[in-house]
Amino acid sequence: MTDFSAFTAPGINDLNPYLPGKPIDELERELGLLGTIKLASNENPQGPSPLGMKAAARTIAGVNLYPDDSGFRLKARLARKHGLEPQQLLLGAGSSDVIDMVVRTFLAPGSNAVFSRYSFAMYPIYTTAAGAECRVAASYPPDHESMPYGHDLQAMAALVDDATRVVFIANPNNPTGTWLRADELQRFLRDLSGDVIVVLDEAYTEYVTEGDFPNGVDWLAMFPNLVVTRTFSKIYGLAGLRIGYAMASAALVDLIGRVRHPFNVNSPALAAAEAALDDEEFLQQSRDVNAAGLVQLTTAFAAMGLAWIPSIGNFITVNLGRSGARVYQQLLEKGVIVRPLANYDLPEHIRATVGTEEQNQRFLEALQEVLAA
Repeated sequence: MTDFSAFTAPGINDLNPYLPGKPIDELERELGLLGTIKLASNENPQGPSPLGMKAAARTIAGVNLYPDDSGFRLKARLARKHGLEPQQLLLGAGSSDVIDMVVRTFLAPGSNAVFSRYSFAMYPIYTTAAGAECRVAASYPPDHESMPYGHDLQAMAALVDDATRVVFIANPNNPTGTWLRADELQRFLRDLSGDVIVVLDEAYTEYVTEGDFPNGVDWLAMFPNLVVTRTFSKIYGLAGLRIGYAMASAALVDLIGRVRHPFNVNSPALAAAEAALDDEEFLQQSRDVNAAGLVQLTTAFAAMGLAWIPSIGNFITVNLGRSGARVYQQLLEKGVIVRPLANYDLPEHIRATVGTEEQNQRFLEALQEVLAA
């Protein structure tokens, strides 16, 4: 039989595929469970935006037709929201899609991308698939006084050289929940060569209530090499529809958009995203539930004697002091799905989405039982 691995593009044979959170249906089929809760993929436990859901439903009768490939209405709405021109918007099937477009536009064999050690798993996957080099900066150590496991921007800057084409920065970061302040991030952008594309991944920004947290959109005019990505998968609750977007200069959007797949965003997603932008009551309720849930979880972790990484996203990563993969498996048997983090080089940690009060309590009771056993 032919060994097709000999014919793959550079980097493909070295890839470890992305591992999504285990689906509820699959777990319940395997173990004969009912009433499983999933706290593995940072989805909104409140469900989808009600306005978005109604708008999506109205499009179903027309799905025999291709969607509006230009995304005209959604781009116009996003442009008004962010004070931009529609030409500065690029739509994708989730923000990971637009990040992939950036990689396919600017990375190739002989170039490199820089990102922090505990960063979103798709950065190294996309970079390696493009045949480019991954340059991984050391993060702040676990005992750092203000931001354990956070991005060390000085360490990242030290890895940038003439072959660097892209720098990835997630703010807040997944899976750690750590964040960068406005002053330090702006200083990094100012000192970086304008020839390097900076992808500022703001997938969780709508959950943030910190006063000194930056809004990358405000800096687009100042830094022509900046690409800011957002998603409707998190606080808007539209993860199953797969829609996100990037914001940048019109010149950058034109270049990146040349590798976009046609009709990459479906009609229900376009309609749902446009309507969800106006669902302020739902967004505020989601923030309130998340803030209360973070307090509920961290209070319980402290009572159990567990250390956690401070987070301002809709998830939290906790150090169990033992195999996270084993605890993950034991929690599965109790109908609770979380995320083990060995693939992020955090073998004793798990990440849990902040759920409803009832979901959080069930997770905590199950975790306590597992740790006690």
